[in-house]
Amino acid sequence: MIIPIRCFSCGKPIAHLWEKFKQKVESGQDPKQALDELGIKRYCCRQIFLGHVDLTQLIAKFKKA
Repeated sequence: MIIPIRCFSCGKPIAHLWEKFKQKVESGQDPKQALDELGIKRYCCRQIFLGHVDLTQLIAKFKKA
């Protein structure tokens, strides 16, 4: 749902890199190359980015008034 501030396994701060990663992938860049350029080398951090599904727009539809 929301990208975690820190990696669950190693504790490295990663949330500040999410928007940059998302922009690079949406512009057509390979996710592997985008992660390498952002300096995300540990597999635990990489899996958070690659496995993340952004559901904020879907959840916003069900917000109580």
